[in-house]
Amino acid sequence: MTKTSKTNKTRWHRLLGSLLEQLLTPVGILVQCDVKIMVNPPEADILLLRRQSLKWTNEQYQRLPDGIRDSMASHILLEFKYTESVNETALQQTLSYDFFYKRAQTLSNEQIQSFLISAKTPHLATLTQFGDQKSKHKGVYYTKIPLLKQAILIVLNELSDEPHNAWLKCFASRYQEKRKAFALLDKMESKKLNLFLSGLRKHWFEEKKEYKMNTELTPESLIEMGKSWGEFYLSHLNAEERLAGLDAEERLAGLGTKERLAGLKTREIVSAVDHKKILAELSVEEIETYLHQIKAQH
Repeated sequence: MTKTSKTNKTRWHRLLGSLLEQLLTPVGILVQCDVKIMVNPPEADILLLRRQSLKWTNEQYQRLPDGIRDSMASHILLEFKYTESVNETALQQTLSYDFFYKRAQTLSNEQIQSFLISAKTPHLATLTQFGDQKSKHKGVYYTKIPLLKQAILIVLNELSDEPHNAWLKCFASRYQEKRKAFALLDKMESKKLNLFLSGLRKHWFEEKKEYKMNTELTPESLIEMGKSWGEFYLSHLNAEERLAGLDAEERLAGLGTKERLAGLKTREIVSAVDHKKILAELSVEEIETYLHQIKAQH
């Protein structure tokens, strides 16, 4: 492999980590990337979700995918494979990270749960080899083999089309599964997360193939792509289309009183005023003074 190809290699776990950090940190879940699993170890391409409450809150639960949301462990390790297939090496890595992190942090089996997340769909022979069995959730596999049960497999292409699964399914390998995931995530409450997802959508569906091959993706580059895409999209909308979906308060936010009333005739403004309410807020002296002024003018 050449130096150029190494430099441009996209670290997919960091993109997933950035998405999860923006998604889960606001609801009290600590997200760490490249977690050290031993004392003075080499860094591992692994994500850590650490719950800081005794159990998942309702808000956290709504943002976690099947499998992870069912775990009672306070420490969740995620080994993410985007370009690689599920194989013996991937499983060994996941179990090694689980063992050494648990040992370094002095955790019990109940306090930690590890997941091997695969963008690709494993072959049936691979699932059979590892004793993986389907759970009550589509795309989530458990095994009863004692040495392997600490690693739960999540297959992104197979997760159900529920909103809480859509975040991870943005990284599924199948085009149609990505499409369905983004369709569920069209409306987001976080502006920064919106930009990240817009950039990811642009990369998956709109960027030229040669760009994808020669450019390393980073969370920052995806956000910049999202900004440029958003600006381009808005520039092609008319005023009515830009304001669609906003209530009156949102449309007028940031405007001063004169700007809000610009274009209205005096009668239109007066007709919308509750005169009784205004008079009730004035003192008798203020009303009498105003009446004297009017009489003097006539």
